[in-house]
Amino acid sequence: MSRSLTPELLLRAYAMGVFPMAKAREDRRVYWVDPDERGILPLPDFHVPRSLKKVLRKAPFDIRIDTAFQAVMEGCAESKPGRDKTWINDEILAQFCLLHHLGLAHSVECWQGGELVGGLYGLALGAAFFGESMFSRTTDASKVALVDLVARLKQGGYVLLDTQFITDHLARFGAVEIPREDYLAMLAAAVSMPAQFSREPVDWRLAADSLTD
Repeated sequence: MSRSLTPELLLRAYAMGVFPMAKAREDRRVYWVDPDERGILPLPDFHVPRSLKKVLRKAPFDIRIDTAFQAVMEGCAESKPGRDKTWINDEILAQFCLLHHLGLAHSVECWQGGELVGGLYGLALGAAFFGESMFSRTTDASKVALVDLVARLKQGGYVLLDTQFITDHLARFGAVEIPREDYLAMLAAAVSMPAQFSREPVDWRLAADSLTD
């Protein structure tokens, strides 16, 4: 269990390969997690499923960057069918909002009809990006946000996209698990390199070799 979180403590922890989680939204305690196997999404091997390519060509969402960071976190923290509890408690939310104000935490947002319908958020540190969570209130919103993120990271010179764990959903995009020792070596190299997280529109074709079938 951690002492009180601060942005400085979080930055040190992430640079060491450790991240915080709570057991439930209402639980005030935060635990440090250091898994034996770490989920990453290798940027050169990012795979866009064929069905999603068709969605991307229709451009169904207005993509915005860092305009509603706290709302994205709250969307990620809300319960939904099949997931009654969340690991994002008020302490984690508050400290990540501070990191956002410092220009280190970012959100990729999908808007439709003036409503926030999905997105993701994470922490940028050097050339590493720690993807924390994503949510979707309409079909494919979080997937489109992920494609935008990958294109943005490639454009900005990032070399590591940390997903912490992998799910069947992330595995479809190419996420894999690697041993802690391999991850720590990649992390040390990535955080020492410069990168730029742009808020400008990006070409989604950067996310994959092609968005055509």
